[in-house]
Amino acid sequence: MSNTVSTNLTPKEIVSFLDKYVIGQNNAKKTIAVALRNRYRRLQLNEDLQKDVMPKNILMIGSTGVGKTEIARRLSTMMRLPFVKVEASKYTEVGFVGRDVESMIRDLAANALSIVREDQNEL
Repeated sequence: MSNTVSTNLTPKEIVSFLDKYVIGQNNAKKTIAVALRNRYRRLQLNEDLQKDVMPKNILMIGSTGVGKTEIARRLSTMMRLPFVKVEASKYTEVGFVGRDVESMIRDLAANALSIVREDQNEL
């Protein structure tokens, strides 16, 4: 792939890319490919229309080892976007033993800053 991110990839091309790395999970790959394509198509609309077309978010649910993280990681590589993985099982509702959701947001922000610093150091 070139150094520029192509937002014109079709869902079929996205699935083909994922097929190189993820075995099975065909429905998941197709669903995510369509959602990714639609998200980039939304960005091509003028700002007034973008407000009316809400992006669809995806929640991947499945047993350990079925490929959820790998699909997301490979898509981030393909699109040249940062990838941050958060293990949510350690987070709890406020007042219970464990870390609260606000901690998750702080952790994500800290990870994002680390990615920016790494990118700046590579320059």
